[in-house]
Amino acid sequence: MAVPGQRATSGPGRRGGGAAYVLVLGLIGGTAVAVFGDFDGEAPHIVESAVAASPPEPAPVQSLALPPRTPPSGFRVLPAEELAGMIETTVDGQRLPKISPSGWLPWIANARRFDPAGPPARIGLLVINLGASEAATRRAIEELPAEVSLAFLAGTPDLPRWLALARALGHESYLMLPIADQGAAERGVRPIEAAADATENLRRLRAVLARGEGYVGLVVSSPDRVAQADETMRPLVSEIAERGLALVEVNPTPGNASIQRLTEELGTGYTRSTDVLDYKLAGDNVSGNLDRLTAWVGESPPDRQPRHAFGVVQPEDDAIDAILAWHRRREANPTVSLVPLIGHFECRDACMARMRLQPAQLRP
Repeated sequence: MAVPGQRATSGPGRRGGGAAYVLVLGLIGGTAVAVFGDFDGEAPHIVESAVAASPPEPAPVQSLALPPRTPPSGFRVLPAEELAGMIETTVDGQRLPKISPSGWLPWIANARRFDPAGPPARIGLLVINLGASEAATRRAIEELPAEVSLAFLAGTPDLPRWLALARALGHESYLMLPIADQGAAERGVRPIEAAADATENLRRLRAVLARGEGYVGLVVSSPDRVAQADETMRPLVSEIAERGLALVEVNPTPGNASIQRLTEELGTGYTRSTDVLDYKLAGDNVSGNLDRLTAWVGESPPDRQPRHAFGVVQPEDDAIDAILAWHRRREANPTVSLVPLIGHFECRDACMARMRLQPAQLRP
C-alpha cells in the first residue's frame, strides 16, 4: 500500500505525508502489502503543483506480524455465507456493503491480490469515469492488463454486469462518488452537494453504494470545495469507514487534503494521486508522463523504502493505447512492479485498530 502525500499519495512529489510506516497487511495471501514511506528525490512534473516541505519523520510504527504465505493470484474465493455477510439489505430493498459478522472488510475482501516477489518499487494505474461510453468501457475491461484498476460512474447502465465482467478479467473495481458532477442526475444519480444537509447526502451516498457489489471503495475525483469541506465529507467518510470500504482521492492540488485527515481519524484505507497522466496542461502525452512516472518510481534510493506511485487516466483510446504500449515495454524490462491500486493504500493508526479487531482477513 502506499502513502498519499502532497504531490500525490501515489505519484511523484512528497509521498506519504511524511509518514515512516512500513505496514504489512498480508495481501500476500489475505490482503495487500501496505507500505507507507517517506520518499525523497525529484519527482517528474506530471501535474504542475508546488511541493511543500515534509514534516519531521515520526517514530517507526510496529508492523503486524503475519505467518508466511504463498504468493497469491487474482481474487479470493470466499464461502457464500461470507459473501452474504458483507451485504446489508435495508427495509427499502437496498443492498449495501458492510463488515461481515466474522470480520471481513469489503475493501480487503474485494481487493485483487498480487505477488510481492516482483521488483519492490511499485506502480499502479487507475482508469476513472468508466461507464459513459459502452465501447470505451468494454475496451478498458477487455484489453488493459488485469493489474489496472477501474473506477465506474455510479450511474453506469447495467453496472452490476460491468462490475462482474471487470472482476472476471482480473480488474479491481471502484465506484466514482458523484461530487460536482453535472451529468450525474442525467444518469439517475444525485450528486453530493454542499447545499444538501447531512441526512440527504448520506441518502445519496447509500443510493450510490447500492448500485453494485464487489467493489473496493469509492473514488473522489474533485478538488472542489465540496470535497474538501469537513462538514460535508465527515458524515460520508464515517459511513464509508463503518461499512468497511476504502477511499481513493484524485487531487492535483498541493498539500494534505481534508479527506486524508478524515480517513486517518475515522479509520479506513486511503490513497491519493496527483498524477493525472492525461492532464492537458502537463505539457506531455500519456506515454511520456507514464515513462517519467515509471522512471521516478524505479529510482528508489537503496537506503530508503522502495517508491510507489499510481497514475490516473480517462477511458480514452489514446490513453488505452499508451498504457498497452508501456506495458509491453515494461514486460521486456521489468524494473518496477505493476500492482493493483490496493498496493498503494495506507492504513494508519485508527485503520489498523479496526483491522486488529477484525482478524478474519489476516488469516493465512
